[in-house]
Amino acid sequence: MRLALAQMLVEPGRPEVNLRRAGDWIARAAVAGADLVLLPEALDLGWTDPSARVLAEPIPDGAACRRISEAARAHHIHVCAGLTERDGERVFNAAVIVDPSGAVRLHHRKLNELGIGLASYDPGDRLGVVRLPFGTVGLMICADGFARGEIVSRTLGLMGADLVVSPCAWAVPPDHDPVATPYGALWKDCHGRVARDFGMHIATTSCVGPIAGGPWAGHRCIGCSLVVGPDGGVVAEGPYGVDAEAMVIVDFALASRRARGDEWWR
Repeated sequence: MRLALAQMLVEPGRPEVNLRRAGDWIARAAVAGADLVLLPEALDLGWTDPSARVLAEPIPDGAACRRISEAARAHHIHVCAGLTERDGERVFNAAVIVDPSGAVRLHHRKLNELGIGLASYDPGDRLGVVRLPFGTVGLMICADGFARGEIVSRTLGLMGADLVVSPCAWAVPPDHDPVATPYGALWKDCHGRVARDFGMHIATTSCVGPIAGGPWAGHRCIGCSLVVGPDGGVVAEGPYGVDAEAMVIVDFALASRRARGDEWWR
């Protein structure tokens, strides 16, 4: 399959601008021949932006999800996107996988939200995989990947995922020095272990841009989008920087669903 990581700029609290930009990245991924394009976490409003409780919309019938579905259908491509979801009085940090017909095939709500995110989002309540033409794909969001014991990603492995995709918003404080402390060791470590144990790929896309409000105001999202392979090694990595918009294209073969036995416990 061909996977596109769309490391896009997300502007806090500006859904129209962000959704238009997401549509442009989806179109670029389709032109590049991608089977699936992976977009960042909370791409409509920005992670933990104070607008979440006011501007979040339902999935699949809200305007943000409809825009993603329309772009997937227009460009005949699978899309994974992180969106802010309203369900009655509750608001979730959510993500969807949409197929080329525009149908939502998988809908996730982040389970392992950081403590600073709980003012913006309610705890998630679901986890799943979906069989697509190129393999079985599991869906999680950012910090789900380092939940205690990597329980979320390992459960997706036990459910048969050949590929796990994860929209992210990886942020650093204003004084972070990427030379002294290169970003990404945490993710390479936790995703590498799980990918190796289950013989699967794990792909993550982070946004870039400043965080303007909420508990991490002043932090910067810096990309470094990542794919690790079945041996636990890095297959591809996006550039670092608050303005490092990029598309990373990765070609690889997914193994067919395999009997994984008790690998988790070995």
